[in-house]
Amino acid sequence: MSSYSSSTSTAEDMSDELETLGWYHSDLSRHAAEALLLSNGSDGSYLLRNSNEGPGCFALSVRAKDSVKHFHVMRKDSGYAFGFNEFASLQDFVNHFANQPLLGSDTGTLIVLKCPYPWRVEEPSIYESVRVHTAIQTGRTENDLVANAPSLGTKEGYLVKQGAIVKNWKQRWFTLNRYELKYFKDKMCEEPLRTLDLRACSAVQFDYSQDRVNCFCLVFPERTFYLCAKTGVEADEWIKILRWKLSQIRKGR
Repeated sequence: MSSYSSSTSTAEDMSDELETLGWYHSDLSRHAAEALLLSNGSDGSYLLRNSNEGPGCFALSVRAKDSVKHFHVMRKDSGYAFGFNEFASLQDFVNHFANQPLLGSDTGTLIVLKCPYPWRVEEPSIYESVRVHTAIQTGRTENDLVANAPSLGTKEGYLVKQGAIVKNWKQRWFTLNRYELKYFKDKMCEEPLRTLDLRACSAVQFDYSQDRVNCFCLVFPERTFYLCAKTGVEADEWIKILRWKLSQIRKGR
């Protein structure tokens, strides 16, 4: 009886210890982890979650470019086993990531653990019409997120865009997902006319140089894109969420 109480107490203590870890996502599923890291993370983002292999089993999920690798972590007595390494405490386990941030995947690729993916993500402060959420879609279980779930900050809508060569203005349908801003000829088109990678964007700001109101611009090395919204409020929404995206990109570098 006393032995059972002692082991239960130890497990509870270790569970409490894990709760202090900002990147421990507890019961997040494998598919949900992949969705979060692929949609919102960057190369080297990682998180720890419970494994479905049983008590004391965890998984370290790491984004490596356009895929997510999963590594087993075992809890042993008061320590943790990770690969061929064993750690006496959670602090030692965390220090391992800081001092030896390379992992060999099954293909022999070295993965750099760059940034922990927090279980609490700060959302941009924007208007209600901007959809800020993690989309829950049908996966293998009803609570799973599928890998193509949108990022936490998404937006779509019509904007008027200035042409590159002929400086005329045309209405286009824009979608923002992850770090990609795409524009289409209209809402019903499946293929975008162009995809802008926000990782190459240096600034987003209101623009007053055009003979139009509610304009803003996105500055890229090769070109500055001029866009106009129907209202000042809508232009402000786009600017806020695009600037938030840029801030997240810079944090990941």
